[in-house]
Amino acid sequence: MSLRSLAAELLPAALQGPLRGPVVHVELPGASEVSSFAALTDKLAYLSKADLKLVREAYKFADAAHLGQFRASGLPYITHPIAVAGLCADWKLDAQAIMAALMHDTIEDQGVTKTELIEKFGAPTADLVDGLTKLDKLQFNTREESQAESFRKMLLAMARDVRVILIKLADRLHNMRTMQSMAPDKRQRIARETLDIYAPIAHRLGLNQTYRELQELCFELLHPWRHAALAKAVKRARGHRRDIVERVQKDVERAFGQQKMKVGVSGREKTIYSIYEKMREKHAGFAQVSDIFGFRVVVPTLTDCYIALGVLHQLYKPVPGRFKDYIAIPKANGYQSLHTTLVSPLGTAVEFQMRTEAMHAVAEKGIAAHWIYKVGDKTHAAADAQRLSTMWLQSLLDIQDETRDATEFLEHVKIDLHPDAVYVFTPRSKILALPRGATPVDFAYAIHSDVGQHMVAAKVNGEPVALRTELKSGDVVEIITAPGARPNPAWLSMVRTGRARSKIRHHLKNMESEESRELGEKLLATALRAEGLQPPSPDPADTTAVALWQQLTRWSGNRHRGELMVDIGLGRKIATIVAKRLAQLMVERGIKPDAVTLTLGRYGHDDSAPKQGVIFVDGSEGASIQLAPCCRPIPGDAIVGYLGRGEGLLVHTAECPAGKRLFERDSERWMQVEWAEELDRTFETHLHVLVKNGKGVLAQVASAVSSAEADITHVGMDAEHAEETTELRLLISVRDRVHLADVLRTVRRSPVVLKVSRYRFA
Repeated sequence: MSLRSLAAELLPAALQGPLRGPVVHVELPGASEVSSFAALTDKLAYLSKADLKLVREAYKFADAAHLGQFRASGLPYITHPIAVAGLCADWKLDAQAIMAALMHDTIEDQGVTKTELIEKFGAPTADLVDGLTKLDKLQFNTREESQAESFRKMLLAMARDVRVILIKLADRLHNMRTMQSMAPDKRQRIARETLDIYAPIAHRLGLNQTYRELQELCFELLHPWRHAALAKAVKRARGHRRDIVERVQKDVERAFGQQKMKVGVSGREKTIYSIYEKMREKHAGFAQVSDIFGFRVVVPTLTDCYIALGVLHQLYKPVPGRFKDYIAIPKANGYQSLHTTLVSPLGTAVEFQMRTEAMHAVAEKGIAAHWIYKVGDKTHAAADAQRLSTMWLQSLLDIQDETRDATEFLEHVKIDLHPDAVYVFTPRSKILALPRGATPVDFAYAIHSDVGQHMVAAKVNGEPVALRTELKSGDVVEIITAPGARPNPAWLSMVRTGRARSKIRHHLKNMESEESRELGEKLLATALRAEGLQPPSPDPADTTAVALWQQLTRWSGNRHRGELMVDIGLGRKIATIVAKRLAQLMVERGIKPDAVTLTLGRYGHDDSAPKQGVIFVDGSEGASIQLAPCCRPIPGDAIVGYLGRGEGLLVHTAECPAGKRLFERDSERWMQVEWAEELDRTFETHLHVLVKNGKGVLAQVASAVSSAEADITHVGMDAEHAEETTELRLLISVRDRVHLADVLRTVRRSPVVLKVSRYRFA
């Protein structure tokens, strides 16, 4: 719905107006903060006396470093590091993290060196501060490349030590809470960056309380008018539904009391941002969003979660299809709870969540719960959360290793930042969490990269399926592999995980590089034969040849011989020019041209002589040799090759007008090419077919093409049909010109066909 219709529904006319308004801060649970060291020490009671002493020393150091420095609000700057340390203390982080939080701006703002921090507080703390300093130097500009490169640096810092991102999130949360003093444009920029990057990271690490508060604060800053309108509506609804909430809570507490179960029942209210997102998703008004309130039931043991579920289902009727067991199958970020939706006595739907205290800590604090429960190993839930989060960080590092382009890397990471998952099984009943919309190809790469690289087919629940089939929770997936199989470029359009996408792209780039290198070898050898010389040996044991290649690569600006061959194969460097320079270097070293080789090189351009300098096209070419789409040559056509700049060898028909224009402009880039005697595949060409309008015409033409043993790969026709005739444009696959002639004869015999011809040039 539009903003104005939303306003008309939510607000009285007196409050409707421009889409701007004051930022009204709504206090969220856990939004309290400390601004003095005395208040911080009260939160640090879980640390030992020795650790407290170290924290006090770090505070004194930070206080002295920031002396005379003030925030935009006018408060002493030291209040910010203390508040950040207080948030870290809520997560029960260790002394090193608290110290780093207190000193996280000392290197950035005050010129303190890392060496000085190592001497005073040790290397681990200094490394944390240094990692945070690198993060704070990042500025996400409007240019996507700059933002992507900055984010890659941030990821590497957090992957080395997850405490870096925890402290960074605490720093960002406090900055968001105190953003009112900043200029409006800066508030908007930082809020957008937080909503796009930092809030999803908090969610992915299971820090749900932080995630919700960051979303709420961003929404408040980005859309203050909408936030204020919804806040008023929620407050009004809270008053109207107070009786419902109180009645449901009393009924639930009475039911558990009768079962003599000790439980904690608490009502909870959805955040304004989540209500807004639900309204947008469902295109609904506020009055149509029913589940604004819910209840959380905290029980002593895991078994009690399921007993509590039975008690609630006996109390109220459950809504079919609204039960989810995140205990047996945790979410990707470690979250565990039972969810069920019940119908209250007044007919409204109410969601309940059942969990243990340990699960509740993990649900709210995610990976930070690892520190809360570290002493005494009180729960496996915190360890599970840490393991799942660490797996995510490791998967991003795997992507980093194979993706050198920063924009591409950011694309992969943004996919993996949203863990809305489906849960599928291997044939051995192992559970895998994949993003919603994932396909068997994603599943294969999640098992192992080798499985993905060699997959040829898949079965879901025992039935063969297409590789682009979307998986659903509960599916049992089996991958069929073959040793010679390789990834298909078309897979890039169907995969959803960053891991699968990066692995496929990495393989395709390597394959393209290898093909281009082989073509470069051929082109250089051909050009060098025209100088009467053979290429030097690539054997590293041949010192003379090694020295020649080193001289040549220094001249060409390449790092090594292989890179030079790739550049020649892609047309970035002209083979004849490189060959002349190499011949000059060889002559300088006393290697003289050979008369026989010179003759072979010259004969390569003479049809009556052996074809020594010709590149043969057999249909097995990849990215390095391609058939031009403008003329679509097929075996039997006279062909020529154009070595494009960075595009490899493009094969045109000899009569192609586009090819002739390229020859006039860039004649030194043309190569002699011919069809090989044995061909590996069929080739596509265009047909134009003029047919009589009538029922079943297309089927008759398709039948004629099929009877000639050809395949139709694409069909096009006139946008506006004539009264009596229509022109069909067919893209068909044939073996060669002889096969094409058979197809043309067969199609002409069809009674509905008036004229058919090959369309030569696009």
